[in-house]
Amino acid sequence: MATLTVGKLTTVLSDIQAKLKAPKGQTNTFGKYKYRSCEDIVEAVKPLLAEHGASLIISDEIVFIGERYYVKATATINLENEGAVATAYAREPYEKKGMDLAQLTGATSSYARKYALNGLLAIDDTKDADTQDNSESGHRFKPGEKEQIIKQVKDCLAAGDEHGLHEILNEYQSAEEKTKVWALFNSADRAAIKALMSE
Repeated sequence: MATLTVGKLTTVLSDIQAKLKAPKGQTNTFGKYKYRSCEDIVEAVKPLLAEHGASLIISDEIVFIGERYYVKATATINLENEGAVATAYAREPYEKKGMDLAQLTGATSSYARKYALNGLLAIDDTKDADTQDNSESGHRFKPGEKEQIIKQVKDCLAAGDEHGLHEILNEYQSAEEKTKVWALFNSADRAAIKALMSE
């Protein structure tokens, strides 16, 4: 949820959002998919903040909701006496292969911070328009895309990689896309996806 005061910052933030370019420059070598990290976004926005004399502060806190711990990340952009804030939550998985508890919290923090920045800076994590089929026949997978989705999702399931699974599935935003992606998996795979994403 974002809150924004009305004034000079509104214009400055709008300009930063319009100019910011933060491509998906990272590659998950396990799942073989592209993504942008929190650090990528911060590095890309720094020159724009300096141009306007604005500052960016990102902070975390651990909150307990229901029976689970979440990292609540808050991204704040300040200009003179004005501020804009966006928050995002990420739930710590019970465990993740190859990570100790501190690494789990760190990875969850990075995930929450990235989505707080996405909200504050109007970064769209959906597919680029030129990768989607906008014809009347609806969404069509590109050659090899179905096989790639299946492999990436199954790799994430095998590794217990909840965040990676979210990254992959969040690429498909429309109801039609989600339906077509869901249809790629059998009932056992669907149950495993639901279980991992609800952890």
